Amino acid sequence: MESRAWLEMEAVVAGALSNRPARLQRQFIVFLRLLQALPLVRHGRTFTALSEHKRAAFLASVEHSKLLVVRRGFWGVRTLIFMGYYTREDVADAIGYCPSANGWAARGGTVATVPLAPALWVEP
Repeated sequence: MESRAWLEMEAVVAGALSNRPARLQRQFIVFLRLLQALPLVRHGRTFTALSEHKRAAFLASVEHSKLLVVRRGFWGVRTLIFMGYYTREDVADAIGYCPSANGWAARGGTVATVPLAPALWVEP
């Protein structure tokens, strides 16, 4: 990603965190520092010094940790990253995302025409 895109993403994440209590902001920072330092134990390197393959393996292990608090932290960070990425205008354009306050009606549909997974489908 180019530097402008990173700055946009960081601004969205910073904005989302600025609305949160100071305690949660501190927890987020501590969790990121933990993610940076934990690979030292196994690989002798910080997260950012790992190869792409080892980074992915490390993140997978964090995602599936036996510790609930670690899994929650991972999913919180993941959610912020997705929010920062998918709210960028160029990404929305690239994937054809064009939200409207009118919902599906703006696209010529109704609630009954919204495609849902079969388990979620409710007949009108």
